[in-house]
Amino acid sequence: MADAHPAPGQGQTLIQSVQRALRLLDALERRGGAGPAKQLAREVMLPLPTTYHLLRTLAHEGLVRSEKGVYALTRALRRRESSDEKVGVGIQGWVDQLSHELGAAVYFVQYDEGEIAVRAVSGNPAAPPVVEWADFRATAHTHAAGQSLLRQLDAGGRAEHLARYPWSSLTPYTVPDLRALEERLDGLPRGLPVLEYQEYALGSACAAVPVTVGSAIGTLALSVPAARGGSLQPLATALRTKAERIFLSRSFAVVAEPSDTLTG
Repeated sequence: MADAHPAPGQGQTLIQSVQRALRLLDALERRGGAGPAKQLAREVMLPLPTTYHLLRTLAHEGLVRSEKGVYALTRALRRRESSDEKVGVGIQGWVDQLSHELGAAVYFVQYDEGEIAVRAVSGNPAAPPVVEWADFRATAHTHAAGQSLLRQLDAGGRAEHLARYPWSSLTPYTVPDLRALEERLDGLPRGLPVLEYQEYALGSACAAVPVTVGSAIGTLALSVPAARGGSLQPLATALRTKAERIFLSRSFAVVAEPSDTLTG
């Protein structure tokens, strides 16, 4: 008699809403068990209305509770004991720590299977993150984190990404065209921060430093109000120095020139 429950990958239908709900629960646990809907939506790359719908469903089932706009797990979840899970838990704590030290919103972003993936966003109320008003994945050419990741791709990988997500202008300050973007990225010395002033969102200035976690490329980024744009370069330098210390001390690596001496 045929097996009524096919093995994974053998024609079974996956329920997308269940997968999305599990991603939200996982994001909550990575954040220590609680987080606002907007940040959760950003981290799992879901539209905000979808995120609210799923969180309300999870609350109805008793898996989360809501208080003053913050959603929290009502019980501990059994986690997978993989290195990626442990990295995710640690990184959330580190971006929160860096945010308070630098007085800026901090983000950890990776390039995963051809897509921009926000892994962690700081939860510092005194330094709120940039609102994702345009799809973060599709606008890598406009924000510091995306430009840092594009800088780390080889020529073929970068061209393939930009072919899937064509250039578009989001603000009057967005890099004017792909040629200008290529010149900027190719002219940036390896390991140095990418700086971006109001190219993704009016009123914000961002910087990003390249990092690697295992074999995956990534970037650690920060944002401040545009009025603080004059402090972006020293903040970026401080972010790189702190990233070197934090990541190298935990067997991660900050991309740098071969001659650089990195301190643990």
